[in-house]
Order: sequence, then C-alpha cells, then structure tokens
Amino acid sequence: MCSHNKFMPIACPHKVEQGAPFCIAEEPVDVPCGAFLYQRIEQPDQIPPPNENIIDIAILDMNHGWPNLGHDSIVHLIKDAACDILTILQSTGLSLRALSYDIRRTAIIPEKSGGRFRLYLGTGGPGHIDPHQNDGKYEGSQGIVENIAWEAPLFRLFDSIYADENSALLAVCHTFGVMCRWSGIARAVLRGPEEGGKSSGVLENILTPEGQQHPWFRHFAEMLPGKNRLRIMDSRLYDLILNGSLKNGATPIGFETVKIGGPQGKSVTMMEWVRDKGGIMPRIFAVNHHPEIIDRKRQLQILQRKFDHGEVTREWYEERLRLVT
Repeated sequence: MCSHNKFMPIACPHKVEQGAPFCIAEEPVDVPCGAFLYQRIEQPDQIPPPNENIIDIAILDMNHGWPNLGHDSIVHLIKDAACDILTILQSTGLSLRALSYDIRRTAIIPEKSGGRFRLYLGTGGPGHIDPHQNDGKYEGSQGIVENIAWEAPLFRLFDSIYADENSALLAVCHTFGVMCRWSGIARAVLRGPEEGGKSSGVLENILTPEGQQHPWFRHFAEMLPGKNRLRIMDSRLYDLILNGSLKNGATPIGFETVKIGGPQGKSVTMMEWVRDKGGIMPRIFAVNHHPEIIDRKRQLQILQRKFDHGEVTREWYEERLRLVT
C-alpha cells in the first residue's frame, strides 16, 4: 500500500498506478476493482434485486434532472469509501452499490429502512422546498413544474429511518430543507435583496454552543478558528428559519454568518435530528450547504466529463469552473 497523506493508506492498486488520491474512472460503472457498483433508478424495473454479497446505499437524488456537481460528488465519495475498505471487501467477497433514485421526477422511493438499506444520502436540488409551490411561475420555483406525488412516501421513509436506530440519513442542501419541512422544525424563506439574494460561493458558517459541545463535532471544533467558524461551499436561494422550540431531540449545530467573520445570522444551516445508539455520532443529520463538493482535482474531472458529454452548457461549465478554481 502507499499513501498520499499520513492518515489514509491507499489500498487500491489502480489509484497507486495512476498516482491519484481518488478513483479516476470516468463513469461509476467503469470502476475496475469490482468493489463498487452503481445503478440509476428512473423506472421500477431498473431496481436490482437484493444480493447478500452487496451492501446497498440509497441516494435520494432531488435535482429534478438539473445539472449539478453534488450528486456525482456523492457517488464518487461512496466509490472512494469502497477503496478505503478495499481489502476488507475483497477478503469477504462484498461490494458497495449506490442506487440513485430520481425522487422528484419519478416518485420512486427506496425501500423503508430495516431491509436492504441502512444508509440513505440526500442531495441538493433546485426550486422551492415545498413541491406545492413549484408551479413554474413563482420566482422561487426556478421554472420547475413539480408533481407532489413523491413527498408523502418520502416522509414515510424518513419516519421509518427515524424509528430504526440501526439506520442513518445524511443529507445536503435541498434535502436538508425537505427534512426541515418533514419534521416541521424550520420554514423556507426566499432570500430577498436585503439578504443579498442567492447565497453562493465559499462562505462561512458558525457552530452553535451545542455544536461545539457535541460529542462528535467538538473534535472538529477544536480545529476551527475561534473553535466555531468553518468555511463552506454554498449555493442556495432559501434560508431555513427555525419554527420556535425544537422537539424530539433535534439540535441546531450551525448557522450562517451575516458575513465572513461577522455575527451569526438567522438561517440554520446544520441540524441533527437524532444520534446513534451510543449517543455520539449523528444518525440523522443534514446541512444547507455542499460539503460533498471537495477535492479540486476531482471536481475538475467531473466538470470536464459533464461538458465533454454535452450534459451541461458552456455557461454552466464556466460558472462552476470559476467556483472550484
């Protein structure tokens, strides 16, 4: 094994050969090691049967078909997780498989927790958090006309995850807002001119006292300026404003700052709903930014692939290119 840093040795021979700290396979289905599999779900007959030798992870794709970096970044992170435990997977004959469900356009929802899935990952996405508001005309709908059929069954899935202490839900951006709507803890408010409109770019969040004292996040806090300020990648039209008192153990972990270095703002950006059985690690947790978009080289690879394949316009490509460079 070799390593690109002192913390994580690289067991994947393909990474070693290419000298890259991440898998350079152009498409998820092209991974040469066999430890990672990927399936896109847009029709019911595309759902593969469970396999005792495959650990399935459900991706809740909330992008409504819009081009984005976040979904592919999450796929790559799962792929890298397979690389990190490659020797274990190979010695046991197991593989990780990401099943990506096109939630908002198809209303196909993954199975409830307790069966094939123990981990669910939610992506970002465009439009209003409340699908009833996405009529294609409202300013905050971003032109989306949405079928609301997915919302109720997705909320039932969230209920099942909450009730199952052996399952976890981690999410970003749009799914964060949907989870706030599901739990009733916060409401979405379109950012107006007084807030500077869309919040975009490398900005700042601030940990709450609960976040600083959290048995998991306090170790992260120790590495931060002032033990509470972190830089984040933001891209959102909506603030999530808490609805009074919180219930059932929900804990705000972070908020926006008014400006970098400024005071705490009103929009909650990091929320824990429940912890694991040991009371240490978040089991249901989400943020209103994009921690999945990491590693400049990987983002450039994803961007270039999307542009070369005609998935995005030059304008979209160049805007994201400026953001990651």
